[in-house]
Amino acid sequence: MLKGISSIISPELLKILMEMGHGDELVIGDGNFPAASVARRLIRADGHGGPELLDAILALLPLDTFVERPVALMAVVPGDPTQPSIWEEYRRIIRRHEPGFKDFELVERFAFYERARAAYAVLASGEAALYANLILKKGVLRT
Repeated sequence: MLKGISSIISPELLKILMEMGHGDELVIGDGNFPAASVARRLIRADGHGGPELLDAILALLPLDTFVERPVALMAVVPGDPTQPSIWEEYRRIIRRHEPGFKDFELVERFAFYERARAAYAVLASGEAALYANLILKKGVLRT
């Protein structure tokens, strides 16, 4: 255990966050996301939900301010009536850490999978909500 670092941030996840550079992307996949089949680097966080992981990660990881939308969500598949309520929870968490956050980029399902294949790492969560997948683009720390 370390001071100031959430206990849900595993040593492996902390290492990944430290290794990532400006512009690298981290995918937080929900429980239905094919994390193992798309990940270059896979970190497991079974039993933890997307919101709690997002909150703990954003306490450490700055979002990229050089792009218009540093957070991407998997768009709802056309014809699917799902209205992802978790997106509003994600928005509140992000704005708490990054007050200048405007809005999400929505990425079509298969394009999201392709982007996940190119991401620095994929974090497999136990989140049960549908369309709870997101991609975070790492920024820089300003001194």
